[in-house]
This record gives sequence, structure tokens and C-alpha cells, in this order.
Amino acid sequence: MNYTLNQLQIFLKIVQTQSVTKASKELNLTQPAVSIQLRNFQAQFDIPLTEVVGRKIYITDFGMEIAVAAENIINQVYAINYKTLAYKGQLTGRLKISVVSTGKYVMPYFLNSFMQQHSGIELMMDVTNIDKVVKSLENNEVDFALVSILPTTLNIEKLDLLQNKLYLVGSAITKFKNGIDTKEIFKDLPLIFREKGSGTRQTMESFIERNNLSVLKKMELTSNEAVKQALLAGFGYSIMPLIGIKNELNNNELQIIPIKGLPITSTWSLIWLKGKKHSPVATSFLEYLKKDKSQIVHDKFSWYEQY
Repeated sequence: MNYTLNQLQIFLKIVQTQSVTKASKELNLTQPAVSIQLRNFQAQFDIPLTEVVGRKIYITDFGMEIAVAAENIINQVYAINYKTLAYKGQLTGRLKISVVSTGKYVMPYFLNSFMQQHSGIELMMDVTNIDKVVKSLENNEVDFALVSILPTTLNIEKLDLLQNKLYLVGSAITKFKNGIDTKEIFKDLPLIFREKGSGTRQTMESFIERNNLSVLKKMELTSNEAVKQALLAGFGYSIMPLIGIKNELNNNELQIIPIKGLPITSTWSLIWLKGKKHSPVATSFLEYLKKDKSQIVHDKFSWYEQY
């Protein structure tokens, strides 16, 4: 046997995602590179690790056993690295955070200085939709989650970080006047929706239902970035978080359409399971946020106040 740590990590990610394509994206590698490493890893075993039926990859029973062993080996390697740094008096370990997709515009600013202060910490941040974020928290797979809609099914504690504002947004080409009739404008505007399971989608649908609006659904897209690009291309309009469109507003590529009932406001909150016993790394991060969050908001999000 002459497999590498890199091959173990790649195989484990394929098992976790059940897909070579998804594994390559999460590892920031090309799909051919992942396929080559999987093939080289498989060549060291006489028993198949995977099988392909149709276009879908399946992990064999033997492959699952190898994945468990691979995870144990990788964890031991991390433990060696952590112990080396700890011996030098540095804070070490993993910080695992699950973030709703729009939270990618928020969380890095609350992490940056902390990570710079503690180079021995490994950050694992998963950016996904609200359903998967809540699931990872429920399964105790992460230390914290960043959400703008608090889950009602879990017993949690929270630390509020930043206000979240959602506006009706579209291309800056067409001009709108103040005082537009909300029901009338939604009849004519083609709306672009996020996918089901998205927090932005839930907020948008709640606004539509609460105001008894008749809407023209144009399309459904799987990320706020995709929605933004569709708006820039003039495909339609959407209710979007302000946090992700700063540059486009400043460049007059997108505009906020002034209608009654908007913005919708909520709060970006860091949440965790009530009673969770935090690791030293997670405890240190929480203490850092409680101390410095106001300064971070002042330094990085002061532009928010003009909207």
C-alpha cells in the first residue's frame, strides 16, 4: 500500500458527497484531478471501493469501511498538528460553522481578525441553505450556525451580530417613482425566486402571502449570486438581502424599488445548541465576538446605515 493523505481526503469527500463533481467543488479541484486520484487510490485495492450505475457513483460496503479508516487516519494527523502547536502555547483545533448562503457576505468579517490572531485554528465553514444549516446543527456536526431566520424546532442559544435588510431589487435601467402601489406593481413584475429551503425564499413568500399579492413567477435559481446575475441581465426582479448587492448599488447597476412594507428586517445571529459544551476554540471565538462585534459592525458595515 502506498496511498497518500491527499488520496484519503479526496476519497472521504467523495463518500461524504456521493459525487465526484460535488467533491471536486468542495475541495477546489478539477473533476478530472479528483477522478485520477480516485482511480490511483482504487488501484491499490483488489476489492472495488465504488461502483457506477448509470451516471451515479455508489460506495461499496468495502469502500465504506475504508472511508471510516480514512477518517480516523485524517483525524489522527490533525491531532498531531494540534498537539505540536499546543505545545508551543498556541490555541489549536477546528472551528466548524455552517452558514446560510447569503451569510457568506457577513461571516468572513467576523472571522478574519480572530483567525489572524490564532494561526493554529483550522476553519471549516459550510455555506448552504437554511434547511441543511439547521440539520447540521441538529446533528451536532458544527460548533455554530449563522442564520437570519431562527429555527423553531431546536432549543438554541444565540448571539446577534448584524441587522439583515431585504428590499425589492431590479436592474437600474427602468426607473420607478416613490409611492408605487404594492399590489399593482407585483402583478406586472416578473419575479425571480430562490430555491425551496432557502431562507430568502421563505422571507419572500411570507411577504407575498402576508400582503395577499398576485405575482408573476419568472424563474427559480439556487443561489443569491445567481439571482443577482439574473437581475443584472434584466430577467426580472426579486426580494434580496441588501448585504450582497453593495457594489451593484454603488455602480448604479441595480436599484432598490421603493414600495410599502419593505425593507423586511431580521437579524443575522450566530446560534448553537443550548447546553452545548464548546471546545476551547469555540469558546474563545464566542468570547472574541462578544467583545469585538460592535467594532466590527462599525468598521465593516457602516455603509448599511444609508439604506
